[in-house]
Amino acid sequence: MLARKGLLPDGFLLTRLAEDQNQRNRSHCRAQKARFITKTGSCNVAHKNIMEQGRFLQDVFTTMVDLKWQHSFLIFTSAFLCSWMLFAMIWWLLAFAHGDLEPRDPDGEPGPVPCVTAIHSFTSAFLFSIEVQVTIGFGGRMVTEECPLAITVLIIQNILGLIINAVMLGCVFMKTAQANRRAETLIFSRNAVIASRNGRPTFMFRVGDLRKSMIISATVQLQVIRRTVTAEGEVIPVCQLDIQVENPLRSNGIFLVSPLIISHTMERGSPLYELSSQSLASEDLEILVILEGVVETTGITMQARTSYTPEEILWGRRFVSIMTEEDGRYCVDYSKFGNTVPVKMSSLSAKELDQTRGVREGGPSDPVNLQGWGLVRAGRGGFRRGGGRACDGSSAPEPWYTQSEQPQRGAEPTGQKNKKVRLEVIGRRIEDGELGETSE
Repeated sequence: MLARKGLLPDGFLLTRLAEDQNQRNRSHCRAQKARFITKTGSCNVAHKNIMEQGRFLQDVFTTMVDLKWQHSFLIFTSAFLCSWMLFAMIWWLLAFAHGDLEPRDPDGEPGPVPCVTAIHSFTSAFLFSIEVQVTIGFGGRMVTEECPLAITVLIIQNILGLIINAVMLGCVFMKTAQANRRAETLIFSRNAVIASRNGRPTFMFRVGDLRKSMIISATVQLQVIRRTVTAEGEVIPVCQLDIQVENPLRSNGIFLVSPLIISHTMERGSPLYELSSQSLASEDLEILVILEGVVETTGITMQARTSYTPEEILWGRRFVSIMTEEDGRYCVDYSKFGNTVPVKMSSLSAKELDQTRGVREGGPSDPVNLQGWGLVRAGRGGFRRGGGRACDGSSAPEPWYTQSEQPQRGAEPTGQKNKKVRLEVIGRRIEDGELGETSE
């Protein structure tokens, strides 16, 4: 993100030369497609054919803050010039109506007291308008008590000048203190990687903060945007699916004191569950990354965004370590921020790996009952009490502890079984004896 501003060299955010070459080769294989969020974090959406343009004027302040700087300065200058010209015309009309613009003989008798002293033309009226609104007060011109209307105009111009100053200064302050300015020092790795972590395919990317001031209550949200088709045939061009960030607390909160690797396990229920190395190049998806938090120094909520397309996702690679401990403190080497190294990893998708390991979704039962998904991931499809059946009607695989108990049950001594039989026979004899005594 900082490479475009020149704050960091491009080498800090790029991976190795071999990875760039592979990425260029992959980009030539498929046509260039539009992305929803650019690498700079801006939304790549063009709004066309908006019929109700007047809605933007209902929120003038937000519209002015969203404008570019050159447009804001143009409106800033035009507002002051128009107000000065408007009140200059009013002061000139007052002087003309009162007769202050009539030529007078300097050697003759003094005429009536003017409404505004030293106004003889439109130029002098324009200078007086600037003096009133900007409160310069050179002392050559002033309003007298001769015209109450002139006093009223003086009050109105002062109030309107204060309003213009407040609005313009507020717009300038809000433009300089926007939350996206703080996001310029939050950097994301240019490429994301997919590598095996704890035996599961994992999607990972790196994020870091260049400032020493913290981002309070920082959260990371991942979304997959892809084109989907419903069962009824409806085409949804932009379908947003949330991705769970890997966190033991099951929350998206992070402590961004140093660069972190944000990961997502590609397990059952994940939108990337069926993604493989071969299908990655042909997938039409985009993974959005949204980081939100509160700036520690200003208390303003900020948001940083980026996205990863299939061309920017590297399969079978992981990020190198950039943190070392030196002189009793941790040091971060940002020159290796985006560097990755190859790792040994299968090209199969997470779904195919689960199928090869025996984790099936409604498939035919095998002679060997393997460990079920509910035992691999706690709380996700565990076995029910009392047993259950699979979706296809076959019996579900038994847990490992039931399989381990089966040999023990089969190894029970035969004496206990005979004893149980004798108890059943004795019970029957007792019942017969009781019946006999009752009949007698």
